[in-house]
Amino acid sequence: MRRWTATDAAGSLRAPTSHDDKYTRGVVGIRTGSPSFKGAAVLGVEAAWRTGVGMVRYVGPAGAEVLARRPETVLSEGRVNAWVIGSGTDPAHRDDAETALLREILAGTVPVVVDAGALDLVDHPAAPVVITPHAGEFGRLRSRLGMPPVDPDADLAERDDAALETAEALGAAVLLKGARTVSAAPGGFIAVVADATPWLATAGTGDVLAGAIGALAAGARDLTSAAEWGPVAATGAWLHGRAANVAAGRYGLAGGPITALDVADALPAAVGEVIAAAPA
Repeated sequence: MRRWTATDAAGSLRAPTSHDDKYTRGVVGIRTGSPSFKGAAVLGVEAAWRTGVGMVRYVGPAGAEVLARRPETVLSEGRVNAWVIGSGTDPAHRDDAETALLREILAGTVPVVVDAGALDLVDHPAAPVVITPHAGEFGRLRSRLGMPPVDPDADLAERDDAALETAEALGAAVLLKGARTVSAAPGGFIAVVADATPWLATAGTGDVLAGAIGALAAGARDLTSAAEWGPVAATGAWLHGRAANVAAGRYGLAGGPITALDVADALPAAVGEVIAAAPA
């Protein structure tokens, strides 16, 4: 087990150079949100921009809301270097056409961050995939796979083993969210991120996390298998937690209440800290 640090995170984050343009910095496609949860799309798009991607393409029902917050966002479809899907959606309300489009993404070659309402579609996908379940979603996923549940009071080693076992069974990396977030990938990679403030436990922060990870994947340009997702997902979780600490720390040594947008707004500070920690 490896405790992920800013120095570790530096390996998955590239600062732009004078030779870069918006395309070489990466384009992330975000297919999230629903009529009932348009805010999830706004939060994911905001986080992707704040993490430092070159372009965000948004495809979904919240285009007007996304543009009101982030007018830089492109609403037309086109080539992307990574996808984020599922945030703010419910499979019970997903129509056949949307299911087919999501399955097409999962059958491709572009890396995919799969959150919330798209988790039910993941089973040995062709694309390099990371899933981002919280404890409840993780339990339902294991049940679908015929695996025993993980007791809420299970010790840390059992939880870690379950994350890695699930990654191997799915053929996808697993970022098991919680106060102690675990990144596990097929092939044996496992790391933990456990330094975030408890103020992070609030609605919408998972949507921010998904957008941040998608931005990292789009910028990486070299994710060709699920096994390579482990460090990138761990870095996304580290940035997310550090941004929450920065946001909460504005209200004193003990921290203070923050919202998901506060976390997204603090992502540039977390990114800057990682860039500064990169080995010379």
